[in-house]
Amino acid sequence: MESETILEQKILELLSKEKKALSVYEIEESLNLNKAELTELMKTLNQLEKKLQIYLTKKNKYMLFTNSNLKLGKLLMTTKGFGFVDIGTNEDIFIPSDSINKAIHNDTVVVEITSKGMEKPEGRIVKIVDRKLNDMVGEVYYKQGKPYIDLDDKKTKIQVAIDPKKTKGAMPGHKVIVKITNKMNDNNYKGEIIKILGHKNDPGVDILSITAKYEINDVFSDEVMDQADKLPSEVLEEEKTKRIDLTGEEIFTIDGDDTKDIDDAISYKRLPNGNHELGVHIADVSHYVTEDSPLDKEAYERGTSVYLADRVIPMLPHKLSNGICSLNPGVERLALSCVMEIDNEGNIIKYNIFESIIKSRKQMTYKNVNKILEENIIPDGYEPYAETLIKMGDLAKILRKNKINRGYIDFEIDESKIIVDEKGKAIDVKLRERGTGEKLIEDFMIAANESVATYIHNMELPFVYRIHGEPSEDKINNFIKFVSILGYKIQGTRKEITPKSMQQMLEQLKDKDEYSILSSILLRSMQKAVYDKNNIGHFGLASKCYTHFTSPIRRYPDLIVHRLLRTYIFMNNINEETVDKYDYKLRDITAHSSERERAAVECEREVDDMKKAEYMMDHIGEEYDGMISSVMPFGMFVELQNLIEGLVHIDDLEGDNYTYNEETFSLTGKKDKRGYRLGDKVKVLVKAANKENKTIDFTIKK
Repeated sequence: MESETILEQKILELLSKEKKALSVYEIEESLNLNKAELTELMKTLNQLEKKLQIYLTKKNKYMLFTNSNLKLGKLLMTTKGFGFVDIGTNEDIFIPSDSINKAIHNDTVVVEITSKGMEKPEGRIVKIVDRKLNDMVGEVYYKQGKPYIDLDDKKTKIQVAIDPKKTKGAMPGHKVIVKITNKMNDNNYKGEIIKILGHKNDPGVDILSITAKYEINDVFSDEVMDQADKLPSEVLEEEKTKRIDLTGEEIFTIDGDDTKDIDDAISYKRLPNGNHELGVHIADVSHYVTEDSPLDKEAYERGTSVYLADRVIPMLPHKLSNGICSLNPGVERLALSCVMEIDNEGNIIKYNIFESIIKSRKQMTYKNVNKILEENIIPDGYEPYAETLIKMGDLAKILRKNKINRGYIDFEIDESKIIVDEKGKAIDVKLRERGTGEKLIEDFMIAANESVATYIHNMELPFVYRIHGEPSEDKINNFIKFVSILGYKIQGTRKEITPKSMQQMLEQLKDKDEYSILSSILLRSMQKAVYDKNNIGHFGLASKCYTHFTSPIRRYPDLIVHRLLRTYIFMNNINEETVDKYDYKLRDITAHSSERERAAVECEREVDDMKKAEYMMDHIGEEYDGMISSVMPFGMFVELQNLIEGLVHIDDLEGDNYTYNEETFSLTGKKDKRGYRLGDKVKVLVKAANKENKTIDFTIKK
């Protein structure tokens, strides 16, 4: 009898060649096996099935897993009982509640695709492959004298009993982190409390409970703080050697009113040849955060700073983020400068990247800069810089026009800003402003990021790129079909997917009332931008080569980009050992940084949802204008002008019997044939809001 490895290989080759499902006996005959070898064949087939290399159909025939309607992915549940399986190709498969098959949130599962939907394919879970329950957050309660945890994550449908000897003294109402120790039966588990976060009614504990869920730590270790404390509070004389002194130049910063971690500054000159000289000067964090030091290891683990409603959880201690690495006005700071020459068409003619010393003249705010650029009003203290700012504004327009001409896609997605009181309670929700000043800084930072990425890419050395792949043809076609159902026709080819064609698609929808919602839906059809050592360009920016260079205080990839610039350019340390080292290390760094970025985004989104629900709890019964942002079988979501979103449940629609029409994505009544559709403007009353569940319920006001 042949070894199992060889037999496995022959089975896989046979199924690949046949491209159809075969019975055991057909496989036996095709491989010329005798009856005595049938038992060994069955054993090998079972092993291949367990390894998800082959699949046994309902007709007891075997086929390659990759040729089946099966996909491997992670189940992401919703609080409504249905879920989605992320199969890792920017494609989610919708799983109805009756097709979950005992799987829970974050399980690795095998899903069978049962139908192709307009927006997403639909499927059912056929197998749970792996279940990893990390440390979880919840509220302690007692039942018949025994301690349990009510998990904060309502998507994870398990019950957790606490070992009475391992409660750390937690009382009912305490929010805690619990470690799962063993499975008892089905979805019942046992655990132990490893940390008490505080009582659920204590100020700030609501946010701490969410950050703990995403493993975002708000405390630095003693080792990290010791290293930070030993760093200087000002630039030392010996640190200035071999750096270009720019302290005499007109350099300043522009940030939000409450920004304390300032990592980018800008400068501008009009050159004698009529071109523009733009300087982007970034805090030299890599000078202080050295490779493999405690600070570096901590920054790697965190990956990014996290910006929440009432606080920032920084990637680096305040001694760096608000101190020696922050480009505060009137003090010398070490920087990496990217100085670019730009022509009047917005093309970057040449650039120079070097180590510098700068001294910011002024800490400007977007609000005041926008007064100059939008209203021609010069606030007090801005008089010496008004002329430079106006010229910068002209350059930003040139750069933006250049980007748009090449296909840059501006989805114009609004964001909300949550206002909290001194105890952290949400007292207002407003639209976040994005004026001319904000766009100016965005345009300047993109120019610097592209210049740095192009420089190293041309050297063909290992590097960190910010990449964004093109969307799938199916997703774009589904979007076009979806828009046509709403009665809008988009001109252009469906097969040629380029940034320019996507840009033109949005342009044709700009005058529609529901443009903001359609823009969001199209954005969700796109892939997510990630970090990678292999450059494929950035689709959304229509950029052939892009990186993140401009925020090393708050993003680890930017810190690594600085470290690579220092290694390759300033130290000229380019040898086989260095190249091999970074070629290996960057695989892990880019993957981990992308994962931590996702966790931060999800954490920020969950905190926003919780705070919006908290805000609306004080507005029960009040009336608002809104627009239907999505329609589901169980009801529809309505978005208010400040981006608060609530659910109108189908059972709360009075005066008719409504059902979901999947052909038109609408709720249609027996009498009201048109019903409710995406984009409809409606008046709603706030029926209920639940901070714990992060939910808001509306009813339609007739």
